[in-house]
Amino acid sequence: MALARNRRGDRGVDFWPGFVDALSTLLLAIMFLLSVFVIAQFLLSREISGRDEVLNRLNSQINELTQLLALEQSGKQDLEDALANLQATLSEAESERSRLQDLLARGAGASSAAEAQIGELSQSLDEERQISQRALSQVELLNQQIAALRRQIGALEAALEVSEQKDRESQTKIADLGRRLNVALAQRVQELNRYRSDFFGRLREILSDRENIRIVGDRFVFQSEVLFPSGSDQLNIEGQQEMSKLADALLDLGREIPTDINWVLRVDGHTDNVPLSGTGRFSDNWELSSARATSVVKYLINEGVPANRLVAAGFGEFQPIEVGNSPEARATNRRIELKLTER
Repeated sequence: MALARNRRGDRGVDFWPGFVDALSTLLLAIMFLLSVFVIAQFLLSREISGRDEVLNRLNSQINELTQLLALEQSGKQDLEDALANLQATLSEAESERSRLQDLLARGAGASSAAEAQIGELSQSLDEERQISQRALSQVELLNQQIAALRRQIGALEAALEVSEQKDRESQTKIADLGRRLNVALAQRVQELNRYRSDFFGRLREILSDRENIRIVGDRFVFQSEVLFPSGSDQLNIEGQQEMSKLADALLDLGREIPTDINWVLRVDGHTDNVPLSGTGRFSDNWELSSARATSVVKYLINEGVPANRLVAAGFGEFQPIEVGNSPEARATNRRIELKLTER
């Protein structure tokens, strides 16, 4: 009995080494898989970097081949022109040779001179033919080289289409074009500002710095009382005179501004904040301000200003210069504003 228990005890202890061996084997297998993964990651990184280098080399080759193709095409054109000249010279020489042969047959006395000249022309003709033959050979060789270059460029372009480099270059070009466009727009704005300054200077001279006509920011401001009777959109005599002066200044300026600058004169109508009764021709200040701006534009058109260079807008009482309900503030806000701007 005691011997049996000892044997069972010994048999129970034998499981532990097998468990340790199995656990060691599992750890070794995991370490092997990790090593394989690290090696594969390293090889994949090398493959990706190698493809980038290949793409860079392909780009360089395309640039070189493009330049070579341009040179070859230029040389081919020169040779073709030279060949055409040689062929024309050959035709002239053959004609001259035929003429001399006819003279030789008709005039025996001039046969010696004609034969000498025919010999010279024949020699020149042979030389021209040799030159023409060499030119034809060169043209044929250039055609073959151009065809080979085109095949190489086609293969390289097909390879580049599957790369992301083309997309990055396109984005760079778009950004560059955007910067150029901004620079061009800034130049246009500066040029228009210069003509706006000239326009304002001429208006100052024409209108003699009257108190009820002034400059506010980038606008030329007429008080409504100068141009219109109270509550009306019909220009009075004084207003017509002032608008005639303005039309002359606009016509002079229009002849100086380059045609590629799409400028317009914006005429803005403004009123005070006193509501209309609604029983007259206009129901509110919106209609009155718009009608006054339109009346100014139509008068300028009648004076010869092109209609496509004018814009009318009405703002009612909602864009005041002076805030308040005093008579002075309301008088300041009743105005017609002129602004030279770009469409």
